[in-house]
Amino acid sequence: MNRQAQTVVLFLTGGALLHAGFTDLYLRYVKAGLRPLLIGAGVVLIAAAVATVWYERRARRQEPQQESDESHTHHEPRVSWLLVLPLLALVLVAPPAAGSYTAMRTGTALQEQPWGYPDLPADGTLRLSVADYAGRAVYDKGRALAGRPLKVTGFLAFDGSGAPYLVRMALNCCAADAQPVKIALTGELPAVLQPDTWIEVTGTYTPKRAKDPLNGTAVPYLHVTATKPVEAPQDPYDEAWNG
Repeated sequence: MNRQAQTVVLFLTGGALLHAGFTDLYLRYVKAGLRPLLIGAGVVLIAAAVATVWYERRARRQEPQQESDESHTHHEPRVSWLLVLPLLALVLVAPPAAGSYTAMRTGTALQEQPWGYPDLPADGTLRLSVADYAGRAVYDKGRALAGRPLKVTGFLAFDGSGAPYLVRMALNCCAADAQPVKIALTGELPAVLQPDTWIEVTGTYTPKRAKDPLNGTAVPYLHVTATKPVEAPQDPYDEAWNG
């Protein structure tokens, strides 16, 4: 790759990172806490591109004309410019978040028992994340959940037998390591359910559990009393369950 192509790739990569970091696009690739690092990386790459152009022009002014002419007789293959295409795709096309297809082909991320749980409100409906409900149901035996009305939001997924699950994908770092946290659903469910539909489930704790056949980890059930469709959240991923 010639120096011009290198500079353009550096600049476009930095620009793509800044574009993703200053919009919600970055949430499709990395967890929210990495936003400052993403923006910082974009600034560094653009600065490197600008510095490369400056040094290249300075070096050319200092070279004898004959030496400069000889250097221009060696042309790099133009195919190197094809490296720009993935960068344009990054800016122009936002990838979909990992969904039900990935979720039902990956074992649940609920794998380690935490040291403890923060206190919940003493009364009223409890709004929990998928990971919070799953962890409390499995490891805390639902002690803080029993008898309380619950609301949990996630997307729908179905196993090979058609059994429904409420799922949220969790990240350690980036979308490449996304793992599902799953809640099996029982109770009053709509007759027609579509995978990848985001819903808010109202229900109650049940001690019933299943085992994820992919990794043998416990999957808790939630007894559903009502459901309603909701918009997909701005950040489709949760923080990874790490105890």
